[in-house]
Amino acid sequence: MPAHDLSLLIKAAEAAGELALRYRGLTVRRWDKPGGAGPVTEADIAVNDLLQESLRQARPDYGWLSEETEDNPARLEADRVFVIDPIDGTSSFIEGARTWAHSIAVVERGAVTAAVVYLPQHEKLYAAAQGLGATLNGARLATGARPSLEGAKMLAGRLLDDPQNWKAGRPGYTRAHRPSLAYRLCLVAEGRFDAMTTLRPAWEWDIAAGDLILREAGAMTSDRAARPLRFNNPEPLLDGVICANPALHRSIAEALA
Repeated sequence: MPAHDLSLLIKAAEAAGELALRYRGLTVRRWDKPGGAGPVTEADIAVNDLLQESLRQARPDYGWLSEETEDNPARLEADRVFVIDPIDGTSSFIEGARTWAHSIAVVERGAVTAAVVYLPQHEKLYAAAQGLGATLNGARLATGARPSLEGAKMLAGRLLDDPQNWKAGRPGYTRAHRPSLAYRLCLVAEGRFDAMTTLRPAWEWDIAAGDLILREAGAMTSDRAARPLRFNNPEPLLDGVICANPALHRSIAEALA
């Protein structure tokens, strides 16, 4: 079933990319969500509608959780659920930059079983199915092997640099940033960065697809307290994220305050 779902997700992601590229970030109609939840554009909504129609038509018994759809608690009763971010990195999309992604996953009883993260303007399609490995444009992925925080290349926000977040002060890692959270996860799976950490609560739709791609590439994923990630929760928020190869993941978790 994971492989069967993956082929569906890949086709849906490619169609989403074709649709999103018809819009132009600098002229796309945009507005702010209520409650300071960030910007949204007509492209986000169009892609969401496309994915919802195509995926739910193909799998009518699957539940649905998307950043751009009003949440329906019926998803909690479904054995399998689509977890979707139509455009991850909307601010980047609005600015006319290239670093935004479609993040699409299938979750079965809390665990991700099939996943795609697609960056149309970078021509990068990351994919994974449970037990079958992770790929970038068809080539197998393997995460890095650095065991120590010293010298590690970390993808994280500025909050991580606060010495109060570490038991013994800030370790000697170097920090970088990318607009799309899903892309950050995939860059660790690709081995271009050693780890990704966020101490802030993270929405499931930003994390789900990248979680499986990371794990199938050999990484370990958890929340900030080193607890396994579980998806399709009543409130779809995770308590931060740590991801890295197992040795480095343990180093980060033990060093965090």
